[in-house]
Amino acid sequence: MSRKYFGTDGIRGEANSTVMTAETAMRVGMAAGRKFIRGSHKHRVVIGKDTRLSGYMIENALMSGFTSVGMDVFQFGPLPTPAVAMLTRSLRADLGVMISASHNPYQDNGIKLFGPDGYKLSDDVELEIEELMDNGLKDHLASSDKIGRATRIEDAQARYIEFVKGTFPRHLSLEGLRVVVDCANGAAYKVAPAVLWELGAEVVSIGTEPNGFNINEECGSTATETMCRVVRERRADIGIALDGDADRVIIANEKGEIIDGDQIMGLVARHWKSLELLTAPGIVATVMSNLGLERFLNDIDLSLERTQVGDRYVVEAMRAKGFNVGGEQSGHIVLSDFSTTGDGLIAALQVMSVLKSTGMPASEVCNLFEPVPQLLKNIRFNGGAPLEDAHVKDAIAEGESRLKGGGRLLVRKSGTEPLIRVMGEGDDAQLVTEVVDDIISAIKHVAA
Repeated sequence: MSRKYFGTDGIRGEANSTVMTAETAMRVGMAAGRKFIRGSHKHRVVIGKDTRLSGYMIENALMSGFTSVGMDVFQFGPLPTPAVAMLTRSLRADLGVMISASHNPYQDNGIKLFGPDGYKLSDDVELEIEELMDNGLKDHLASSDKIGRATRIEDAQARYIEFVKGTFPRHLSLEGLRVVVDCANGAAYKVAPAVLWELGAEVVSIGTEPNGFNINEECGSTATETMCRVVRERRADIGIALDGDADRVIIANEKGEIIDGDQIMGLVARHWKSLELLTAPGIVATVMSNLGLERFLNDIDLSLERTQVGDRYVVEAMRAKGFNVGGEQSGHIVLSDFSTTGDGLIAALQVMSVLKSTGMPASEVCNLFEPVPQLLKNIRFNGGAPLEDAHVKDAIAEGESRLKGGGRLLVRKSGTEPLIRVMGEGDDAQLVTEVVDDIISAIKHVAA
């Protein structure tokens, strides 16, 4: 069944346009509330958000929807996505909501939903909510004496700070480490520096002055140049760049060199294996993870299970097959011993625990494997189905044939933006470039 509102990570779009309007948000609240009202007890939903200007509008619209069907609403204000997932369970809520468009610019916003277990909703449940959004919402309004209440939870940030600190090994501290943390002017702008400082680090904070418009603007995990520069200038031991809702992280070593999600997953997997903490002999990652990671894991007798793109699918595979480490190259790192979704801050603490326990610099600890040459190009399209065109299909088939045995090719539509992503990787960098460019050219011919 086609999806009208939900993509690979909730509902996302330009605020006050497309699907991301106050009306849509109110209908999401009414439909999701109706779906998760089960039994006669008083139901509750928790809502967090990042720092986008449009968050106020969407939050109030969601509140109207939820209270109209009889749900009590608990507001957190700016708080990372993984904190919302954690507090959904901690506060015994029936539903959790995060208002964020993650790494996108301020113009966009989104709605992510979590079930009472703190996990993102399945495709099937999201489709049920879509059906409710477009059919008979007024039939399920609460009576005037059953309308929900809204309450602000003032200690939500403090609860999350203590939770995250508890994931760091008790016998270690961050004393002696100088840490640059880039909070992307987003949801973690208060909690991330607090966690690092309270664990003993000398903290250099950037991206901590949100104004509603500057989230992810030349900062954060998708624009790491500033973090890397500050690491070098301040002679820091490590740099941490979070995205707008802090569910992903990119790290820099003491030289200001980038350590991506693949290297982080490899590091955690090797470290946890040495401590006998892995619940299965391998990790879960997506089709975007580098072939170099797969080869590294094989060398230490661990496997790499691949899923489609989206941390939700990574988590589903982890739960189904018993893995406790997974994630994405982009920096979504899921450590299910601690969290039900990606948590950039917890992942960064695991990396720093290795630095402290080994006494080695990040440039040595985190440089686990040489990535296979990989090229990703995006092409925007305006409607239609370019990937169904015969000419494009032929170009993809030819590319797969040329890379067979020495690389991989992945062509897919983005689940969050009107883009087609073409990724190729292989030992022959020139061949990879030729294959990707040929496919991009074919798509351009159709999408023009």
